[in-house]
Amino acid sequence: MSDYAAARHNMVESQIRPNQVTEARLLRALNDVPRESFVPASLQTLAYMEEGIEVAPARQGAPARCLVSPMPLARLIQLAEVDADNLVLDVGCATGYSTAVLARLAEAVVGLECDETLAEQASQTLMELGVDNAAVVSGPLSDGYASEGPFDVILLNGCVSAVPENILKQLKEGGRLVAIVSDHEFGQATLFRNIGGRVSQRSAFDAGGPALPGFAREAEFVF
Repeated sequence: MSDYAAARHNMVESQIRPNQVTEARLLRALNDVPRESFVPASLQTLAYMEEGIEVAPARQGAPARCLVSPMPLARLIQLAEVDADNLVLDVGCATGYSTAVLARLAEAVVGLECDETLAEQASQTLMELGVDNAAVVSGPLSDGYASEGPFDVILLNGCVSAVPENILKQLKEGGRLVAIVSDHEFGQATLFRNIGGRVSQRSAFDAGGPALPGFAREAEFVF
């Protein structure tokens, strides 16, 4: 077993499984997908630590792009109840790690990334790993990707202050959206579900993560 494979196994057994992640298919996916392939070479030794990893610096007013820590990511994916026949939209996929994990669980995955360089990098890495049921596209994260929808599952990869209505409308009947909803660094992992054209929501657990670009709540006028 390579050092990275051992670290991956330890991540699953010491970080993921003890934190209420029990779905067998998800645990296998996390044990199989090489997270080190999705982080800068200088940070590969940190790939399996319980922390987010910056994969692109902040620039021109946009926040840094990061991979969500393994444990909250795993719990979010489990919350979404991804089935083998599902079409999934992975919003803010960064370098494509979450897309690769989701591709092990779903029929097809669309990864959406606002940073064109990261999107190209994600596509290249997925191709090198033989992930043939996922595609990465570039565009504003808060727009979603309606042209490929509607989706069974939408994952928002990070903290948002609110989920835009236009993204919720991209859910199929019975579709699920999961996100960390917060005005600050920490918030609530939240499940949104479309039933009969109406979207319900419930908070599931405390979680934190990097802010997703483009999801700041609009300022309200005060008279």
